[in-house]
Amino acid sequence: MFEINNLKNHRFSSILGRYITNEKIAPFLSDLNKNFKVEVVGKSVEKRDIKTVTWGEGKCKVFMWSQMHGNESTTTKAIIDFLHLLNSSEEVWIEQWKKHFTFLIVPILNPDGAYHYTRVNANQVDLNRDSIDLSQPESRLLRSLFNEFAPQYAFNLHDQRTIFGVGDTGKPATISFLAPSFNESCDWNDTRKEAMQLIVAMNEAVQKVIPGQVGRFDDSFNINCIGDYFQTQGVPTVLFEAGHYPNDYEREETRNIVFLSLLTCIKAIKEKSYLNYNLEDYLSIEENQKNFTDIIFKNVLFVKNNENYIVNVQYLEILKNEKITFSPLILGYEQKESKFAHNSINTPLKFSKHIELLENCIEKNIYDVIEKRD
Repeated sequence: MFEINNLKNHRFSSILGRYITNEKIAPFLSDLNKNFKVEVVGKSVEKRDIKTVTWGEGKCKVFMWSQMHGNESTTTKAIIDFLHLLNSSEEVWIEQWKKHFTFLIVPILNPDGAYHYTRVNANQVDLNRDSIDLSQPESRLLRSLFNEFAPQYAFNLHDQRTIFGVGDTGKPATISFLAPSFNESCDWNDTRKEAMQLIVAMNEAVQKVIPGQVGRFDDSFNINCIGDYFQTQGVPTVLFEAGHYPNDYEREETRNIVFLSLLTCIKAIKEKSYLNYNLEDYLSIEENQKNFTDIIFKNVLFVKNNENYIVNVQYLEILKNEKITFSPLILGYEQKESKFAHNSINTPLKFSKHIELLENCIEKNIYDVIEKRD
């Protein structure tokens, strides 16, 4: 039903890149057909609109929200693609979904964070640690929508950094899932089991496209996290974490994987096919680990002690002229590899001033280093 190549044809190609704001998605939302209801339901700290999109007339209610962290935009792009499919396709199953489901979607919960490209909101608060205090207007709005809508399922949509890999396999965690815990003991109840089974359904589909690149997020309980709180309220909640696909720092390939995951999950709910999956299959998904760096320079010879080192480099994401640039930053150096890397450069460079020259070169352009000699 959902082939990844076919889904690419439904991508809303006017929205690309990592910098996704209210202004970027407003034209798309305004062009949705009469089957959609787009509303301004609240304001951010800096008085930006927070909008919802409602579609469908069915009894099965699914609540989704994205960009709770303003610099986590991949799932917002996937939501736009999902809405674009519902808006433009005449597939029979879409009409069936319309009668079965009602979707309530918050494309950008944290528009201030999106505008400034920060994780936190304008008051420097992490909204995903504010589910109990409800100190922020965005948090209070999300809780109000949840209570009023009373969903049967909740999708908590995020990005994860490039540092995450799938266990110790050496493969990046291009997407990770989690059925959040509802108590400190991380027990299973019927609500959490449903979320686990939905994840197994998605994992089965996604593994066919990116084998070995699906992770399971840590399930430590934190009632201040929104997903954990919603799980305690008896609503099966699924955490989506969009991650790194090789050479895809704009996350357009990952966007397709999230899109596929969303459609697979909703189809499984409609058909109740997820009930056939075993919970052991959820636990068989490898946990993601913080074991990747963006670049490793190998065999960097320091003249000072005549020894070779591994230099680890991570990109900083910097907003500049409404685009995200990736600025390399040295994390450290060591004599043996302790991390996996998305890119590896084997170089016999010599540096008498320890690491300063490499740092200076990297600030300009990492590949300039190849041309430098001590």
